[in-house]
Amino acid sequence: MNFIELCQKRYSVRSYHPLAIEQEKLDYVLQCARLAPSAVNFQPWKLQLITNKKDMERIKQCYKRTWFESVSTCIIIYKNKEQEWVRKQDQKAHGDIDVAIITEHICLAAAEQELGTCWVCNFDRAELFNQFEIPEYLEPVVIIPIGYPADEPKDKQRKLMDELMIKLAKK
Repeated sequence: MNFIELCQKRYSVRSYHPLAIEQEKLDYVLQCARLAPSAVNFQPWKLQLITNKKDMERIKQCYKRTWFESVSTCIIIYKNKEQEWVRKQDQKAHGDIDVAIITEHICLAAAEQELGTCWVCNFDRAELFNQFEIPEYLEPVVIIPIGYPADEPKDKQRKLMDELMIKLAKK
């Protein structure tokens, strides 16, 4: 499969089979995440792999959606606020960008392994801090459910290339 086929294959899965993920596949996905680039190579992230039932019940308290009940494995990605690179000229912090990069590495690696994922950013952050002892310097950014899809992808609606491209006049 080439890269464009992989990008087309990946979709937001919202129903999962209760099958356990093979350790080799999880290791592969996490290794792909480890290789993700970041601003100035600061790698300002931490990953929390949730595979046990007790911790999954805790996560489900932070994101109460019917479809999320079928999830049995998640990866939480935290931004280390003390390690993110900040551009000096305008103080633009790049930690969220770096987390987005590692998140998509995880999602694409999972799709390659016949696993499904979904970016979950609309979780209850306060409840996550209530459920786990999270140090203050870590900011939870995204929860990624991961597992074998039990649904089918819907047609992707994407803008045409002409709608994405911009031509700026020279000064």
